[in-house]
Amino acid sequence: MVSPTIEGAPVEAAEHHIALILPLKSAAFGKAAEVVQQGFMAAAAQQSNGLPVRVYPCNDEKTEVLALYQQAIKAGAVSVAGPLTRNGVVAMATLPNVSVPTLALNVVDSTRADQLYFFGLPAEQESKQISQLATKVGLLSATIVRTDTALSKRLAQSFSDNWQRSGGIILSEIAYTGDPTPLRTIPTDPGNMVFLAAEVDKARLLRPYISNMLPVYATSQVFSGNANNLVNYDLAEVRFIDMPWVLQADHPAVMVYPRVTPPLPQDMERLYALGIDAYRLLQIFYQHDTINALPLDGVTGKVSLNGHLLEREAMPAVLRQGLGIPHDGRPPVIQPIVIDTKTQK
Repeated sequence: MVSPTIEGAPVEAAEHHIALILPLKSAAFGKAAEVVQQGFMAAAAQQSNGLPVRVYPCNDEKTEVLALYQQAIKAGAVSVAGPLTRNGVVAMATLPNVSVPTLALNVVDSTRADQLYFFGLPAEQESKQISQLATKVGLLSATIVRTDTALSKRLAQSFSDNWQRSGGIILSEIAYTGDPTPLRTIPTDPGNMVFLAAEVDKARLLRPYISNMLPVYATSQVFSGNANNLVNYDLAEVRFIDMPWVLQADHPAVMVYPRVTPPLPQDMERLYALGIDAYRLLQIFYQHDTINALPLDGVTGKVSLNGHLLEREAMPAVLRQGLGIPHDGRPPVIQPIVIDTKTQK
């Protein structure tokens, strides 16, 4: 059983425990941290005879995380999850030698030879998987459609890099600034595709201008949940990827864990799932069982270890009839219209 969490209370005696370092006091990140904590504790509650979990809250991970980490180790932490923010993880990565299994809940570039691992939900990892899926089904050339947001630009760049690395051709990159005319002229030749590097609010405006003759792919940014039917109808036949937690309620791993009631917004549901898989992965590292237990069939996807980076393979899906549903990832088969000239007068 999991003992009650300790919200930053001083620990008088050292006791073996799992430490969870999160920016729960932060105005900007507090809500996200709270949801990650809920998911982490939901997974811990399913672990019989598990170690107690102690929560170490902070305001600014960048300046506080190293001190909290040392506090947790002195208090008997045998494994650590956190920090959550990129700045916090950058600070954690400055430690020269992490001696206990530690799972940072974000991703940074860091070559490690110790026990610090990185697990998060970077959108760029999804664009890489989209590139792999499209290559696998034989698509050869791509047009990238993006907006001017920082996230859209990162997605476009990540897709372009991975697509060309695998031999694909980038026909053009269209930056939407209000005029949809260029979208109507995207070539519809066999083997062409569109990568829609946009968040859902812009993606639903752009999709109707893109020919239905083209397979359109996107990341989970276009999926705001199956409660938003009208939005999903606007994004008809867009292929995307997302986690089993939001796509497949009867997934074996998903069924184990309780849902938050009422349901959370989609981005928060993903963070809740991140918390669940973070606990499960930390157990694997603590038990030194990476060879047998990885890849993990997680609620966030299939999670594999690449060096010290945990990479998540999300579930292919399609937006169809107002719903996001699991899909095999193949593009639609466009049936040509055949006219029987013998029947024409």
